[in-house]
Amino acid sequence: MSFPPASASFCPSRGRAGCRRPGRWLLWGLILWQFIAAAGAQAQTNAGSFNLSIGLNGLNQPGDVDGAVKVLAIMTLLTLAPSIILLMTCFTRIVIVLSFVRSALSLQGTPSNQILIGLSLFLTFFIMSPVWERIDREALTPFRAKEITGQVALDRATVPLRNFMLKQTRPKDVELFVALAKTGPIPADQLPLRIVIPSFIISELRTAFQMGFLVLVPFILIDLVVATVLMSMGMMMMPPQTISLPLKILLFVLVDGWHLVVSSIIQSFGA
Repeated sequence: MSFPPASASFCPSRGRAGCRRPGRWLLWGLILWQFIAAAGAQAQTNAGSFNLSIGLNGLNQPGDVDGAVKVLAIMTLLTLAPSIILLMTCFTRIVIVLSFVRSALSLQGTPSNQILIGLSLFLTFFIMSPVWERIDREALTPFRAKEITGQVALDRATVPLRNFMLKQTRPKDVELFVALAKTGPIPADQLPLRIVIPSFIISELRTAFQMGFLVLVPFILIDLVVATVLMSMGMMMMPPQTISLPLKILLFVLVDGWHLVVSSIIQSFGA
């Protein structure tokens, strides 16, 4: 009779492989326990150095708070920048007059809106450059050199811009908003921007439509002459625009229309 070796284990119901399975699970359990214990010890070691701060609670130093306020001011300025460019500069008048020119030529998409807006922006930068230079010289440069405070720089920056807008604004429009605001008589150099800006916008719209009407008149005459000639010839079924469009473009090119329009716009601001 032969007996199994002493190192072997025998399980009548599962055999050798079944008897070894509980030992394997015990070994993997010990390894997992060691890993969890090591991770817990590491977390306890680094617990004092971990800090999470959301919001402005961590800005305890005055320099940090000043930096956050500067970031907020820059973001606000970037948000308002389109409105400032559109309504507080000469952009409104320029883009309206150029739109009238395109309508007078009976051209729906030529020049495109991107070209008109781009040309209006560059003309705006050209006309407003003296104002920007004065603002930079009197307000921004001293503020960057820490010679004046932010409030003083803002007050100095509004002076050139207010003078430009008042120069292009009709007294009638200013008197309207002064009366609506019920502020009483105020010197021109002390008018608040909440009165100057809407007065300037109304005056710009009126001036732009006046210039647009003068642009439309010669092209309307061409349409009338062409329509009259076609009717006298009995060609009533032919659209007058078929003949007038090439004539208007030819006239506009011969008189150097873009040069006349742009020079008239710039001279209307006294530049």
